[in-house]
Amino acid sequence: MKTTISSFNYSTLCKRFLWLAGIVLLGIGCASEFPESAPNQPNIIIIYADDVGYGDISAYGAEQIQTPHIDRLAEQGVRFTNAYASSAMCTPSRYSLLTGRYAFRLENAGILSAEDPLLIDPESSTLPDILGNAGYATSIVGKWHLGLGSPGEAIDWNGSIAPGPLEVGFDESFIVPVTNDRVPTVYIQGHRVYQLSQADDSLEIVYPKEGHHDYQEEHFGEGKQTETNAPQPLVGNLPSGHTHPEKLRYPADAQHSGTIVNGISRIGYMAGGSSAWWDDEQMSTVLVDKSRQFVEQHKDQPFFLYLSLTKNHVPRLPNRKFRGKSGSGLRGDAVVELDWVVGQVTKMLKERNLYENTLVIFTSDNGPVFYDGYEDGALTDHNGHDPSGPFSGGKYVAYEGGTRMPTIVSWPKKARKGVVSDAMISQVDMLSSLAAVSGAQIPEDYQHDSQNLLPVLLGKQQQGRKQLVQQSSDGLALRRGKWKYMPAAERSDWAYNRHNKGDTPLNTEPLTNQRYLFNLQDDTAETDNLVEQESKMADSLHNELNDIINRYTVDPQ
Repeated sequence: MKTTISSFNYSTLCKRFLWLAGIVLLGIGCASEFPESAPNQPNIIIIYADDVGYGDISAYGAEQIQTPHIDRLAEQGVRFTNAYASSAMCTPSRYSLLTGRYAFRLENAGILSAEDPLLIDPESSTLPDILGNAGYATSIVGKWHLGLGSPGEAIDWNGSIAPGPLEVGFDESFIVPVTNDRVPTVYIQGHRVYQLSQADDSLEIVYPKEGHHDYQEEHFGEGKQTETNAPQPLVGNLPSGHTHPEKLRYPADAQHSGTIVNGISRIGYMAGGSSAWWDDEQMSTVLVDKSRQFVEQHKDQPFFLYLSLTKNHVPRLPNRKFRGKSGSGLRGDAVVELDWVVGQVTKMLKERNLYENTLVIFTSDNGPVFYDGYEDGALTDHNGHDPSGPFSGGKYVAYEGGTRMPTIVSWPKKARKGVVSDAMISQVDMLSSLAAVSGAQIPEDYQHDSQNLLPVLLGKQQQGRKQLVQQSSDGLALRRGKWKYMPAAERSDWAYNRHNKGDTPLNTEPLTNQRYLFNLQDDTAETDNLVEQESKMADSLHNELNDIINRYTVDPQ
């Protein structure tokens, strides 16, 4: 992979030249061998939602939340009922989507902070890299959460921030660097913080060394924090949720009680750079505008847009025009705002006569959660809405609700319309499937888990995967046909504590460290463990999972 040397992409120009030169040579030498799909390469847009569950979309049965724009995508394309993210957590799913590899193969593919280096090796193949080599202009707009910078080197937030998206195949990038509940609350365009004024104090970021759930709960959990032991900011002197809780729109737990921005405290501490801080209420509009700019600039050539949204991740602060528009509180209102973004994308494509030949994929990175660090009313205002639909569990955990995702594929020119498919697919399959539709080649020596399921995505074939792996904070699970197997593993008490806080449809029986075998055909909610009755099947799936795990590993960069 060529390394991008600046936000002006010299490598992109070279890539385009080589692609065009290849077309000319092929045309001169043997026109009959030119790939049939190449002259009609579709534009490709992946709309990647955040923490949106199977039951959050009205096309999938939601009643308290209406999503008419997403529903229309389903009417015009293929709606999948057996589609999976590779993980029940943010970072691993995003890694798998872009690399075609299960994230469990990379030991450090956990939930990253802003201090973690780039997770994807710039020398490996990625979806944008492969599409770029086929002549596509490529861009990411929105949430990144895959690390920035090099191992062992601190990021200079006031200078050039690299490596990042531009070094793994994207020609352009406009990103939310981590999550919207973590500092820094700034956008990064190319290699630099967007709209950072030189007149500002330097932007500095620090995370607690002992930063996650156990430490926070032990020292500052419910009833334990007092005025005398409230943590002071680790950088600067800006108000935090610990020091100035009276400034908050709504309370936060200890982990999320760092620097306050827009009346919401975040994970970690930040100082300086206030000219570049985002406005949570305007984030969707900003991401739509940046997407529109990219499409307008590249409408005369094939393009790939990875539109990675922040809805419905906490903190939930939907734009005022969407508040009260659902029957399920702020969380539902955020999904309504997400639906508006999908409508804006569709409108943009139609206005530029690009709609018919644009392949749009709508899906989500992992399952839903009501409470995830903020008391924003989600626990009390859900009005009976079940964001996991017929499944148990949600974000973080190994139940189906953690990884079975609403997934819709629309391509008016080629995909069948109004199809409901129960074919089993995984987001790792996007690498091979989209390479196929673009006429691109995946390097022969690139090891991956991706399968070419293009006919399935287009609704022209019903036979999907035979098996897939699901990753979660509970460990791994193997889905094969109607069976789902989980080996014995250490389970995540903290994740279940979040789902079982309050009386909600996501209340879930915690898994123990034993083995599990579920018949999903008869037991959608995963309540009847058949591991004793079907021990031979459990053993067979255990061996199959081990074979997949041992197929290859990915070395950290």
